[in-house]
Amino acid sequence: MARSAGGPGGEDLPAGLPGGPPQERARRRTVVVIGGGMAGLVAARTLLRQGLHVTLLERSGRFGGTVDGRLLGGFQLDSGAESFSTRSATVPALAAELGLADRIVTPDATGAWVQLPGKDLRASAQPLPSSGVLGIPADPTDPAITAVIGRAGSLRASLDRVLPVGSLATRSRVSLGELVRTRMGDEVLTRLVAPVAGGVFSADPDDLDVDSVAPGLRTTMARLGSLGAAAGALRAAAPAGAAVGGLSGGIAQLRDALVAELTADGADLRTGEQVTGLARSATGWTVTTEHSSLTRRLPADGVLVATEGRAAVDLMAPVIPDLATERPDPVPGVALVTLIVDVPELDARPRGTGVLVARGVEGVAAKALTHSTAKWAWLRDQAGPGSHVLRLSFGRVGDTPADVGLSTPDDALYRHALADASTLLDLPIVEADVLDWDVVRWAGALPHASVGHRERVARIRSAVADRSASLAVTGGWLAGTGLVAVIDDARARAQALADALTGGPAEDGPSTGM
Repeated sequence: MARSAGGPGGEDLPAGLPGGPPQERARRRTVVVIGGGMAGLVAARTLLRQGLHVTLLERSGRFGGTVDGRLLGGFQLDSGAESFSTRSATVPALAAELGLADRIVTPDATGAWVQLPGKDLRASAQPLPSSGVLGIPADPTDPAITAVIGRAGSLRASLDRVLPVGSLATRSRVSLGELVRTRMGDEVLTRLVAPVAGGVFSADPDDLDVDSVAPGLRTTMARLGSLGAAAGALRAAAPAGAAVGGLSGGIAQLRDALVAELTADGADLRTGEQVTGLARSATGWTVTTEHSSLTRRLPADGVLVATEGRAAVDLMAPVIPDLATERPDPVPGVALVTLIVDVPELDARPRGTGVLVARGVEGVAAKALTHSTAKWAWLRDQAGPGSHVLRLSFGRVGDTPADVGLSTPDDALYRHALADASTLLDLPIVEADVLDWDVVRWAGALPHASVGHRERVARIRSAVADRSASLAVTGGWLAGTGLVAVIDDARARAQALADALTGGPAEDGPSTGM
């Protein structure tokens, strides 16, 4: 990629500007985006489309963050995110803009199962009911719900229809766990909601801010008078069709298309750049980086920070001291084990598209198993009869170093995954069946919306906005889990920054939502 020569004092001057006379190029405002994950890439795209010159700095050797892919056993597979929520048009619209609309696919309709604790694990595995949201049933008397939570659990959950809503709808801090436990009881919480929350957010419902992970749920409950009615209403309001979608060939194509477009449009994309300092200058900002033992200083009119939370706070705190107390706690990582196996019995898809695992299932360390060739027809067609791709994920918020996960050596984790797959699919799978396997680890990949998260986001947004309109911050640690939340927030923050630098429309004010 085109790079500028070092300017006076070792500074890098903006490079790669489009054509036009020198005086026109000189007037073009410059923005440095720090962090090359999906948030950074989307923000860079938004800024570039507003006529700004963009330099994007990524510490690692590649772009995309937890969106990545690799070739394994002859298959091109995602090694991070492999689906997106279709309850919003955000990702399909972006895919269409990037020329990927014809690759959007929906998963197999059979759905997933849930593995619950019990002496007989075969009897404790059930198809996961699809009503409601986040495992919260719209109708707890539905036979599919009763099969999972039992008759007593169903009767307890039915009290939700007559219990007064009370302060649960108006208190400032309520966890998902407290809301479900109070309204519907422990069986709904532990057997339905907790496995879903663990699979989606890798966190315990008691640690999740309900307004962050299920916006509108409490206000709808207050209006309709019950949690079940609210869950049903939110589900009914969502677009028809599957709740998630994917791309034939893998989600990593989004990353690849973004990088290709940004490069073609003149963005200066750099890897291996460790940002070590951020400071105000007489005319804007100075970003200091370390690259191949060389110190660089990049001048910019604006800066957008799109790193993970702790790095973002560490970078901005010298400029905005109030942020020092908002540094998020360390979060655990995720280990993803992919097995490519030759097991013809799996052609019958015995546990649907995969299995979510409740806490406390004896002998199972994985939090979820995705039967990828059952979930995605495009991958099943490539694999052919008898060959199957299984993804097992390890790591939850609250795990200790002794738990199976990031601290477990690859070969030991592989053996755990093989044993867990056999248990969860109720089918023996041995090493002789394995055609290929690998382990991918995502350190610090589980930011989650703990109770009080929205208030923390509001404080951070306010502190940044008060300091300077030419500084912005985005990323999953603020926006929330999933591509939709990350993309929407990155676009909003980048647009507000572009407006501040170009004199465009003013924002109504800093957002405090997810």
